[in-house]
Amino acid sequence: MIPGSGYLKERFLNLQTLTAREAEQLAKEACLAAGANPATARSLARATVSATLYGRPAVGFPHLLHYLDGFRGGRLNGEAEPSLTAPLPAILDSDADGGTAQLGFDLALPTLVARTRELGVTLFTQRNGFTTGELGYYVRRLALEELVALAVSNSPAVVAGSPGGNTVFGTNPMAFAAPLSDPDAPLVIDQASSATALVTLADAAAEGRSIPEGWALDGEGHPTTDAKAALHGILLTFGGTKGANVALMVECLAAGLSGASWSLDMADHRDGKRPVDAGMTIIAIHPTAVDDDFCVRLTRQLDRAAEHGTHVPGRRPAGLNWSERDSITLDASVLEAIRRFL
Repeated sequence: MIPGSGYLKERFLNLQTLTAREAEQLAKEACLAAGANPATARSLARATVSATLYGRPAVGFPHLLHYLDGFRGGRLNGEAEPSLTAPLPAILDSDADGGTAQLGFDLALPTLVARTRELGVTLFTQRNGFTTGELGYYVRRLALEELVALAVSNSPAVVAGSPGGNTVFGTNPMAFAAPLSDPDAPLVIDQASSATALVTLADAAAEGRSIPEGWALDGEGHPTTDAKAALHGILLTFGGTKGANVALMVECLAAGLSGASWSLDMADHRDGKRPVDAGMTIIAIHPTAVDDDFCVRLTRQLDRAAEHGTHVPGRRPAGLNWSERDSITLDASVLEAIRRFL
């Protein structure tokens, strides 16, 4: 059964709009009230706003509630002090200390960027973290530093490698980003290795929409197009065996290299007291060390692809300095639930 399916709530038409700065301050204050230290609160609040503005809003403020519950429930260490070591010059290894993946990454980012510019390629691994949230956030940050980045992470097992099998993988997402001619609007790709993400499934269930065949099985193990039944069942990988192979590669890189828990052994991030111990691995590349015209050439190629009818993701302004013109619209129910932590 997919853990945490009880988080599904009806959507409300009552929406509220906040400026990005107001939203960031609210997220920060809620984290502090729930038990996070200032560094954790700042890091998580910034990632939450970034996901909402530029990435996947469902893993922005709605997902923040899971973090807040985790602080209060003891599954997430709000006083975490991540440690960073370098077993080799081109390898950075982070222990998130049971805290957020975002804080461990933020603390490592200056070194990661500097090493990549110096060495050309750097590998960052992290274990002992909470779920990574929007994976695109990490590669987007690196692309804004004019680096190419590939990131993978694992999560608690909710995905079967084949119909009829038991859950063995998380949704095991992967994300990729690359700088373009406009340094503030990189290419960003962020997707799960499952046929769909849990948040997409929950959206379909909330709206009463059916889902395509091949996305999930119901609680009895039968193929289903009923999103609500799928939430009580098992997700499938995209593309059958090919998707399962990708999920396995993500697992090897995210948990195998970092020393984090395998998806099968992870604690549920929505329940219990045990830390999740999710893994994340990022490969960062300095593209202009090989080709000074990388950004220009890639931009032209993406333009050509778009002219041929190809969907090209990302390419939107994605900075971290919010202006008064940046705003966020949220369900009043989500805002109310966050404010309860204050």
